[in-house]
Amino acid sequence: MPGDLKDGRIVIVGASLAGLRAAEGLREEGFTGSVTVVGDEPHPPYDRPPLSKQVLLGQATAETTGLPMRHDPDAEWRLGVRAAGVDMLAKQVLLEDGEPLPYDRLLIATGTRARPWPNPEEAALDGVFTLRTREDGGALAERLAAGPERVLVIGGGFTGSEIASACRERGLAVTVAERGPAPLVGALGGTLAKLAAVMQRNHGVDLRTGVTVTALHGNGAFTHAQLSDGSRVDADVCVVALGAVRNVEWLSESGLAAGPRGIACDAGCRAFTMYGIVTDDVFVAGDVSRFPHPLFGYQMLSLEHWGNAVEQAAVAAHNMVSPGPLQRPHLAIPTFWSTQFGLNIKSVGVPTYSDHVVIAQGSLEARRLAMVYGYQGRITAAVTVDMAKSLDYYRHLIETAAPFPPPPGAADRATAADVPIPSDVPDPSVLSHGPTVALTGYLPDRRLAVVQPTR
Repeated sequence: MPGDLKDGRIVIVGASLAGLRAAEGLREEGFTGSVTVVGDEPHPPYDRPPLSKQVLLGQATAETTGLPMRHDPDAEWRLGVRAAGVDMLAKQVLLEDGEPLPYDRLLIATGTRARPWPNPEEAALDGVFTLRTREDGGALAERLAAGPERVLVIGGGFTGSEIASACRERGLAVTVAERGPAPLVGALGGTLAKLAAVMQRNHGVDLRTGVTVTALHGNGAFTHAQLSDGSRVDADVCVVALGAVRNVEWLSESGLAAGPRGIACDAGCRAFTMYGIVTDDVFVAGDVSRFPHPLFGYQMLSLEHWGNAVEQAAVAAHNMVSPGPLQRPHLAIPTFWSTQFGLNIKSVGVPTYSDHVVIAQGSLEARRLAMVYGYQGRITAAVTVDMAKSLDYYRHLIETAAPFPPPPGAADRATAADVPIPSDVPDPSVLSHGPTVALTGYLPDRRLAVVQPTR
């Protein structure tokens, strides 16, 4: 590494939201060296949230989702090129075409991909889709615009629910199959999940819960699915919304702490080795990262949030060009939003890090409320439904580790506080979708044997 941290060679693997914002951030921090951005997709960075919203509704095309640059980061863009490995001793990123790409500092921002249907032959049927890339969004939007008789959505997480909402808004019949007891239960817990189930059914969704799809059928083109309860769903289109897979396989021989939950790093975005030693020249940002947060018991957070990618990229860029005493931690409170079935859902904090909830404002009956989550007597999260202006109030309570249940303070708080009830967050293993915020211990993909050298 050069003595001047503002000079040298920085490689960013991942031409994503986090990768773009990090490249811009490096220049804003005064970095004058070379920046190379490697991306396996042929497109410049684009925005993914519109793919399940405006694009599926026909309000925008997938080609118009490109991310605007705040300013030109003066980077070399290596698009359509897949990274195949990292040699941390030689300080090189190994590209799939065999070319080594030397670096002084490396940022890994490879994000996630859609979890595919497990049977490749069934997944290859015409009419079976996933939704993650620009191509996915464009192809699915085109198929929905053609007016299929019915759409089957496998998975009731945020992505699956937004797809189902878009189908109903287009006037299409849609069936949602969810292994858990309700849609969104893995992200929001049982109480709000019941509201989500009611809203889906009120909007005409054929919601099937507590079931799995056991097989997809068709002679070249998808025609129907078999469910675990013995029933059958006839449909023209099937969207597999089973969550995300973190893009870490290319790091299997790197020596980094990379596994199914992502790449472990410290609060300053510095990656850990598989032995728990922090590196000083490899950084991580975005959906692929796992980092500790003091407000949530220093557990490792895995996030699939737009805002986290932006904020973590800024921290990584700053720390890559700053000496140790001037580096800063990534301590932002997770935030997330979704619009579906006429509802605006926003969250702050980590709803899954909870043991009880209370409705602090509004009511389930009114479909307008603020639900506050607590863990061992302090506030850890809040979710609002069509009450987003209250979110900053609860963010402050989370940041200050305020006691749970919350005190009166918001303008339209109910006069009689509800009694806290269990948050009813299920074991992720019983779901067909995972939470967008997950707290994880270190789960490596293989066990290590420590051998002491002989004297």
